[in-house]
Amino acid sequence: MDRYARWNALLEMLTESGRVTVEEAADRLDVSQATIRRDFDQLAQQQMITRTRGGAVANGVSYDLPLRYKTAKNSAEKQRIGAAAAALVTPGTVVGLNGGTTSTEVARALAVRPDLNTNAEGAQLTVVTNALNIANELLVRSRMKVVVAGGVVRPKSFELVGPLGGALLREVTLDVALLGVDAIDPHLGAAAHHEGEAAMNNLMVARAKRVVIIADSSKLGGHAFARICPVDRVETLVTDSGATPDVVDAFRAAGVHVICA
Repeated sequence: MDRYARWNALLEMLTESGRVTVEEAADRLDVSQATIRRDFDQLAQQQMITRTRGGAVANGVSYDLPLRYKTAKNSAEKQRIGAAAAALVTPGTVVGLNGGTTSTEVARALAVRPDLNTNAEGAQLTVVTNALNIANELLVRSRMKVVVAGGVVRPKSFELVGPLGGALLREVTLDVALLGVDAIDPHLGAAAHHEGEAAMNNLMVARAKRVVIIADSSKLGGHAFARICPVDRVETLVTDSGATPDVVDAFRAAGVHVICA
């Protein structure tokens, strides 16, 4: 287990229980207590936890972990979701793509499709994104046209938020918006933890002809602070096979086409 995966596991343990001792963490992760002490010290320096005698307690920020610590969670499911969502994209269209680990897998799947990587007249794919890491994934792997919305960078997600990016999004039209979310509920709609990200995503929804939500099954039926859009604005939900039949049926009853990758 590498350092970031270990940190992710520690933060999840603290989210679940609120307090973890060095001895308990070392036993669960099968590493030395010295390693755990160093991990706790480094996480405390980043103000993600509070160090205590013999352990650590949660700060509360671990509910919205930085993107670089979340990549290991549900990675296989997210790769399948990314491939299934990318398959919905046709050459020559304009795609909106926000940030997050699942959106990153979509970008990677788009980048390796040869039919989307042509410079032929009228066939080039255009991706509009407010996430720096998504733009980087596409720029280094493909020849697509990449448009980046401006704004202030959120270090946790690499997303740009604020009125500067909103000004650009209001001037474009998207054929499809592929949006990762923190939660989606068949009654409450799609939502994000951070209001700035939700506002940018809402603008993408407003400028899109079609809206596709990409979310692993752990996010289905969940709640988050800021709403992105109501469920009747969502055409398709791409999730994984871990979604329960009851939840899938609820989304289908709400008029959403569900794809379980």
